[in-house]
Amino acid sequence: MSTPIENMGVPVIILKEGTERSYGREAVRNNIMAARAISEILKTTYGPKGMDKMLVDSLGDITITNDGATILDKMDLQHPAGKMLVQVAKGQDEEVGDGTKTSVIFAGELLKEAETLLEKNIHPTIIINGYKEALQKAIEILGKIAEPISIEDREKLLLVAKTSLNSKAVRDAKDHLANIAVDAVKAITEKRGNSWVVDVNNVQIIKKYGGSLTDTQLINGIVIDKEVVHPDMPKRVKDAKIALLDVSLEIEKPEIDMEISLSSPESMKKLIDKQEKMLEEKVEKIVATGANVVITQKGIDDVAQHFLAKKGILAARRVKRSDIEKIARATGAKIVTNLEDLKPDDLGYAGNVEERKIGEDKMIFIENAKNPKSVTVLIRGGFERLVEEGERAVHDALSAVADTIVDGKIVAGGGATEEELAKELREWSKGVPGKTQIAVESFIRAIEGLPQTLAFNAGLDPIETLMKLRSAHSDSSRKWYGIEIETGEVVDMWAKGVIEPMRIKLNALKAGADAAGLVLRIDDMIAAKKGKTEGKGPGGKRPEEESGREGSE
Repeated sequence: MSTPIENMGVPVIILKEGTERSYGREAVRNNIMAARAISEILKTTYGPKGMDKMLVDSLGDITITNDGATILDKMDLQHPAGKMLVQVAKGQDEEVGDGTKTSVIFAGELLKEAETLLEKNIHPTIIINGYKEALQKAIEILGKIAEPISIEDREKLLLVAKTSLNSKAVRDAKDHLANIAVDAVKAITEKRGNSWVVDVNNVQIIKKYGGSLTDTQLINGIVIDKEVVHPDMPKRVKDAKIALLDVSLEIEKPEIDMEISLSSPESMKKLIDKQEKMLEEKVEKIVATGANVVITQKGIDDVAQHFLAKKGILAARRVKRSDIEKIARATGAKIVTNLEDLKPDDLGYAGNVEERKIGEDKMIFIENAKNPKSVTVLIRGGFERLVEEGERAVHDALSAVADTIVDGKIVAGGGATEEELAKELREWSKGVPGKTQIAVESFIRAIEGLPQTLAFNAGLDPIETLMKLRSAHSDSSRKWYGIEIETGEVVDMWAKGVIEPMRIKLNALKAGADAAGLVLRIDDMIAAKKGKTEGKGPGGKRPEEESGREGSE
């Protein structure tokens, strides 16, 4: 679009031809509409009764899920405001691992309320400031009402994992998967100073089609998706002493091109013998340390495989660096980059290293390590889509348990926390001056939009359910009363065992409010015209332009 400005009768072109621009109320309305559209897509997946989405990519690959981060990641969004909400979901997923739908739906509710205020000529800055003040108060209230939890309270940790799994397609196996999630997180938890540190990346997740979800198992060690390199090697080693190498057991090629002239068959034999001798020496260095399992990130020559097999050593090659690092954490081994430096102290220990057939593939299990700080969850399922959804569900459960241990605080689910926050904020808002109070009230209605969505997806009347919630929370002794979605009644969710980490709620509120504020601040959108390169030669010119001929219309 060209933007002419009349200056002494001469038009001044500011923007390129074809550039699109929207500004003022129109720009805000367009951005709100796009962000709300994304929020509405996720709304129907919220809660235990939420529906699934089927996503088909340009190659025809199908993904069936109700995981918020996955849905937004697989959607091919074009609108910039919509893409911002995708970033919100990714940030939530990376920060706390769960609660992506909560953050996006909350952002959508805030923008819906803001749209109403904008129509009443309330300035976006007033709305944003009101949202900020309400968010700060909500964070303060959340910290007060949350209950403490100890890492030793396995029963509560199990309830946190089950609550996370309850909204997934794998809910029928939630008891089994919850036990695995708690055991896995507790195995990798470390104490640093006075705080607990949990890195969920130290839990390796392996997916294998076949069996059922209840065949999913936790291995106190690592599984590598490789098989033993030589048929004469042992398939099982007890009391394994493991050498982890970032070295190839091959004859290294020179860095520069060389030619070797051989004048006779004897010369060829000497060269081959020399190479074999070099490889045998490398294997002898490994044997001298007492290692009976070798795992390397690089290759193992056929001749080296033969010598390793003769010594009764189990070996795997071309193992991913990330897996090598997990094995090091699990077994206590050190990753060696030079065979000359390999010492007995560098070896790791595992009670059992064994090659097993899982489904159609052979895999190496490294089990019963001493005090493993890295473990593996092997997910099984009757069909491929279920295994993929199982991986997403287990990841969320692991994250929820990890957040609980790190933060040490939990709250009740079922809309109980949101309604208690709304009640406390409503009381506080009476003292907020001027138009900011109107924005705070909108923030409160947006928070209550979450339990309303929960009720709607369960087939309940959202307004009636909200009234029941408000009535229950008017009694201070009922702060954990939430929606029992099976009956539609408002009951004590704490007693029902519906428990969530405070950290996930807290981060979802922050992320949702930040996203809404970002959208409301934009009052001008300038979109450059997309270039068309079809039928053009080098430099973006059409053939006729390059040859100096004009194209006919």
